Amino acid sequence: MILITGGNGQLGTELRKLLDEQGVDYLSTDAKELDITDGEQTMAYITKVKPSVIYHCAAYTAVDKAEDEAKDLDEEINGTGTQNVANACQAVGATLVYISTDYVFDGRLKEGAYPEDAKPNPLNEYGRTKLLGEEIVAKTLTKYYIIRTSWVFGNYGHNFVFTMQKLAESHPRLTVVDDQIGRPTWTRTLAEFMTFVIREKAPYGIYHLANEGQCSWYQFAKEILKGRSVEIAPVTSAEYPQKAQRPQYSVLDLSKAHGLGFTIPTWQEALAQMLAQGQQLKD
Repeated sequence: MILITGGNGQLGTELRKLLDEQGVDYLSTDAKELDITDGEQTMAYITKVKPSVIYHCAAYTAVDKAEDEAKDLDEEINGTGTQNVANACQAVGATLVYISTDYVFDGRLKEGAYPEDAKPNPLNEYGRTKLLGEEIVAKTLTKYYIIRTSWVFGNYGHNFVFTMQKLAESHPRLTVVDDQIGRPTWTRTLAEFMTFVIREKAPYGIYHLANEGQCSWYQFAKEILKGRSVEIAPVTSAEYPQKAQRPQYSVLDLSKAHGLGFTIPTWQEALAQMLAQGQQLKD
């Protein structure tokens, strides 16, 4: 049995669609069915279901709110919640797939890419609690995959692609940050890798997964809105202040994932496929 936490979120929904296509049986939960911040409920639920694999997609991801108004909730879900899931996972002998983030790094790397063994140094609360989750998983379990990803987009849930498309409908000119560099990641590519490591029995440990290539948010926006009559102007992070400090350079090294034989499309290819798929969903 496969269990998905956060099954109605952006990644969880994509993962469910993929497993449906593959004909794989699974049980999907959201906060209503499984409150991962409740240790007793989480242990009771998972020991009853006895999954062999848990895809832990549930997370608090509102990066700016995590700095102040939702700081406690961020810690409770990403820290305590992950501990509760890991404890239950250990009790039933399941393999845990935990999704983490490029925000565990400080972005001070000037070139190249962050390998899995690079020293984390998060700049914001969200990055701190996701790193805490990583440490909890590694301390509690031996059968686990920690998958760090970045700049996630897809057809399900709120993300940068939809934000840009929505803004372009009502604004003739958009300003987008051009001094933060990373790798966009389509939820489909990430979901495929999550199932790939399980299916191929990849060595346990930490992996980085994003789409090939790198860009700034400005370059990403230009590609998203290509062909639309909207002006997109680059600005610096200083000109667009946010509560949470973002790493300025968080390109993840993908060589370990490549070494498993996993094929990774470029972010431009992934975006084009995602947009085409989105049109089909509307039609």
